[in-house]
Amino acid sequence: MGGAVALMLARKGVSVTLFDQADAPFSGASRWNEGKIHLGYLYAGDPSLETARSVLPGGLAFKALTEELIGCSLDAATTQDDDTYLIHRDSVASLGATAGYFSAVSALAREHADASRYLVDLSDRNARTLSPAELERDYDTAKIQGGFRVPERSVSTQWLADRFVDALGAQPRIALAMATRVTAVREDGARFHVETANGPDGPFDFVVNALWEGRLAIDASVDIAPPPTWSHRFRLSLFARTAQALTLPSTVLATGPFGDIKNYNGRDFYLSWYPSGLIAEGAEIAPPPAPALSPADRARVIRDVLAELGAYVRAVPQIGAGADIRLEGGWVYAAGKGSLADPRSTLHRRDQAGIQRRGGYFTVDTGKYSIAPWLAQKITDAILGQG
Repeated sequence: MGGAVALMLARKGVSVTLFDQADAPFSGASRWNEGKIHLGYLYAGDPSLETARSVLPGGLAFKALTEELIGCSLDAATTQDDDTYLIHRDSVASLGATAGYFSAVSALAREHADASRYLVDLSDRNARTLSPAELERDYDTAKIQGGFRVPERSVSTQWLADRFVDALGAQPRIALAMATRVTAVREDGARFHVETANGPDGPFDFVVNALWEGRLAIDASVDIAPPPTWSHRFRLSLFARTAQALTLPSTVLATGPFGDIKNYNGRDFYLSWYPSGLIAEGAEIAPPPAPALSPADRARVIRDVLAELGAYVRAVPQIGAGADIRLEGGWVYAAGKGSLADPRSTLHRRDQAGIQRRGGYFTVDTGKYSIAPWLAQKITDAILGQG
């Protein structure tokens, strides 16, 4: 989010300082996630379609905006096949309800004016129910109600993070203030000073709070109230590179606290099992410290994720044989709370994400990785007086 805003503004002639508590940009959740470019299929727990309507425009705009930001095509980093959604027997949405929801999401995407701008052209695409034979070929169906093929794709966030870092480093109007933790923002008339662990910086005409964790605490320093509910969760996932190409399908187990797999190019994979990878959570205004895992703990999480996913997806054990596997992750913020196993949980919604503004101060709940460039464009237009 912050990197996209910085690049857009700098290319319009604006001098930008980009603060990051890490030693380098794109070191946290922006590098270590599945890269799903959402159309709304994941949110069958919100049958109102409000979440789908909220994430769809950003997902459709992601390819064009991101390619402009990094200066190259996303094709090499994009999953090559449509996602498979398996409906778990403990899903918070029934098979029939999910089928109706998927049909409605497909219609929203297909009929949108930007349908052809997605990672694949959606103009004539729909969700398709998988036959029992198709399911049996790739999956153990004992705990599955059914499955669908949906025209949703993902990008390799590691690949994309490297391109963003290169673009930021090549932009002379961006000053990178790395290893600098922001603690507060202080108003100085119509301008702002940014307080950091290294001392104050500024003044600045505009401040964009694009933090993923800790955003609410900085908002409080300029008297912006938090939302009614929120949660911080630290999640770990597996990032694997295999010695040989595999045909493992990109698969989502939905809807609830389950898992997913992304196959980016036959050798690079993302694997997640929610209960195994969730290692810290909290609902205070600032997230709790992420626990330090011992090597034995990390090995256990890797084994658990592979075992849990392997109980559903037949090809998963092939990844565990000789692959280079990294366990990585970061904080996830959501303006909601509760357990994903509970259909009443507000974590099943993402329709409250977006931008708040007070004068020259912007705070943005990105909501999902996939809508960050779209929101960055809105912030850029507002700062330049175009929106």
